[in-house]
Amino acid sequence: MSQQRALRASLRADGVGTGIFGLFMLVGGQGLADAIGVPGSWTVPIGLGMLGGAVLLLVFSGHPVLPPVAAAVNSVAAVAMVGLTLGGLLPLTGLGVAFMLAGAAWVTTFAVLVLVLLRRAEGTR
Repeated sequence: MSQQRALRASLRADGVGTGIFGLFMLVGGQGLADAIGVPGSWTVPIGLGMLGGAVLLLVFSGHPVLPPVAAAVNSVAAVAMVGLTLGGLLPLTGLGVAFMLAGAAWVTTFAVLVLVLLRRAEGTR
């Protein structure tokens, strides 16, 4: 598989996963809010933010020249999740901390993958 195809596939996989999570937060987030310690009023904005991120990732995956900002989307999300977790801004439960850190690990993994694939793709031009 070429570097470009691998990069596009990783962006699509991340976009689909992010979109599924965003839909889950929109549809079932209220039921999850108490269990993880996120105010119920935050589930819709979180879901919409996740859907927005998913759209960006899917748009980037189809862009003729993949911009390095594709990795920045996930990097910003990871920093935000860790900041919310460690900053004490939310009354997260133990499950909520695990949930947020798992999400940060997910987006960090894709950010690193995209950066590596972007650099390899640039080297093949």
